[in-house]
Amino acid sequence: MPTLFEYNVRKADNAYWAFAIHDGHHISPALEGYYQLNEEERLREEDPHTGCMVELPCNQFIVHTSRFQLDINRKLEQAIYRSPDMAWGLQVYKELPPNSLLQQLADDYQAIYAQIDQWIEATIAQHGYFIAFDVHSYNAKRQGPDEIVDEVANPQINLGTLYNAEKWRPVIEQFIASVSANQVLDQNIDIRENVKFKGGQLAQHLLQKYGDKGCVLSVEFRKDFMDEWTGVPFMPVVQAYKQLLMHALNDLQNMLPYGSTR
Repeated sequence: MPTLFEYNVRKADNAYWAFAIHDGHHISPALEGYYQLNEEERLREEDPHTGCMVELPCNQFIVHTSRFQLDINRKLEQAIYRSPDMAWGLQVYKELPPNSLLQQLADDYQAIYAQIDQWIEATIAQHGYFIAFDVHSYNAKRQGPDEIVDEVANPQINLGTLYNAEKWRPVIEQFIASVSANQVLDQNIDIRENVKFKGGQLAQHLLQKYGDKGCVLSVEFRKDFMDEWTGVPFMPVVQAYKQLLMHALNDLQNMLPYGSTR
C-alpha cells in the first residue's frame, strides 16, 4: 500500500522504546505545492535533533515526515493542520490538498498506529511489559529571539506522566531521580511533571490500550539545545540530553521487577 509517511524503526531485544515522532522535516513531493509555510517556519514548531537523542540501545521509532504533513501525536481529526487555530496561528496551506491526498494521510495515520500496536504487543508478549520514552521539545521564546525565558513557567524538562497508571509511579520517580543526579554544562537540571504538557495522543493511545502493561514517559526538552528561531543546534547540549536519556535507561533497566528481562 503506498504511503506518504516516512519513518525509521530499529529493533532491540529489550522492553524499552524510544520515540521521536516530531523529529521529521520532510514534506512529500505530492504535497509540497499546497504549502504556504516555508521550511524555516515549519522548523520552528518541529522537534529537530530529538531523533539523535533517541538513538539509544533500545527499540527506536524516528519519524522523518514533518508534523505539518501528518501529526501522529494528535487525534486523527486534528492530525492535519487545516486551519491556523490548529497550528499556533500559522496558515499552513495556500489551499488544502485534494480529498484523495487527505484520505491517503488519514490511511497512513491509521496504518502507523496499527503498526505501533503490533510492535508494542510483541514487546509485551516477549518481556511482559514495555516502557517508552516519548521525546519532544518545546519553544520558550515565542515573542522573539531575544526574549528572556521564564524559567518558572518553563521547566528545562517537562515530563508528561498524567495518563500512566499509579503502579508505574516507581518507574516515573526513578526516571526523575536519574535525570536529577546529572548536570548539563555544570548546571543542575530542572525537571518537573505535567507543567507544560501532560502527554499527547501517542501516550494516551498506548496507555489506554496497554496501560496495565506499560509506562510512557513523555519527555519535553525546552529548546535550550538550539536557537529556536534559526534552528542552529548547540550540539554539546544535544549530546548531554542524549546522555541523560542513556543514564535513565540504564537505571530503569537495573530496576526490579520492571527492569529485568527474560
